[in-house]
Amino acid sequence: MDINVIIVEDEIHSGEMLRDMVADMRPDWNIQALLQSVSETVDWLNTNEHPQIMFLDIELADGNCFAIFDEVTVENTGIIFTTAYNEFALKAFDLNSIDYLLKPIKTDDLERAINKVDKAIEILGKVQEDEKRKEEEINYKELAKSIMQSKGGYRKRFLISKREAFFKLGVEDVAYFYFDARVTFAVGFDGRQHILNQSLDKLDEELNPEMFYRSNRQSIINIEAIEKFESYFSGKLVVKLVNGLNDKVMISRAKAAGFKEWMNQ
Repeated sequence: MDINVIIVEDEIHSGEMLRDMVADMRPDWNIQALLQSVSETVDWLNTNEHPQIMFLDIELADGNCFAIFDEVTVENTGIIFTTAYNEFALKAFDLNSIDYLLKPIKTDDLERAINKVDKAIEILGKVQEDEKRKEEEINYKELAKSIMQSKGGYRKRFLISKREAFFKLGVEDVAYFYFDARVTFAVGFDGRQHILNQSLDKLDEELNPEMFYRSNRQSIINIEAIEKFESYFSGKLVVKLVNGLNDKVMISRAKAAGFKEWMNQ
C-alpha cells in the first residue's frame, strides 16, 4: 500500500525538519506537500486525493487548524497533531484516539506516533468496505468541542472600548461576528459594530456552540439572528439575518448538512 503524506506547519524550518525526520524513518513514504496555512491546506485537499497521513500543526498563521475541517470533509486520513497545548487539552486528544507530538518534536515520540498511525491505517483498510467504518472515523468537530470544554465555560460578555470609556457587550446581544481587513467585528442586533481584539478562531472556541455557529472563515452567527436560509449554487446555503443585518452569509457545501443539523437541535 502506497503511503502518501502531507505536512502542515507554518514555520518553514520546523516543517522541513519534520519532513526530513519522517523521510529518514519511512523512506518509502511519499511526502506530497509541505503546506503552511489553513487556506493553502483547504485548496490542496480540494484539488488532490487525500493522503493516508497528515501531520497537522494546530495553530497556523491564518487561524486554528480545525477551520480546515469546516471547509473540507477529510476521511480515511490518519492525523498526527503537532501541538503545545496543555495537559488538559491533550486528554481530549486521547479520548478521541488522536495522536499528537509535543514541540520540539523528539525522534522517539515521532516513531511512536508513526507506529500508532500505521496500525490505524491497517485496521481502516480491513474495514473500509464495511458499514462499521463509520464508527472508526474521527469526529473532528467533537475533538474541537472537547478541547474547548477542557478550557472552562463559555464566554458571557466582552469589554468594549469607545473613545476613553469602556462598556460591556453581552454575547446574547451580538447578532454575528465577522472578520475583515485583519479586524474582528461584533455586530449587535441594533446594527452597531464593535471592534474586538479576539480572532474568529479564538471566538469559535469561547462561544457556546448551541448559540453560535461558525458559518464560514469570515463569520460566526447567532441562532437568534437567523431569519431563514435558502439553497444556493453548488450545494451551498445563503443565510438571511433578521432586520436585514446581513443577507450574504454563506454556508459551504461541506458545512450545509451540519448547519441544518445545528438548526434542528
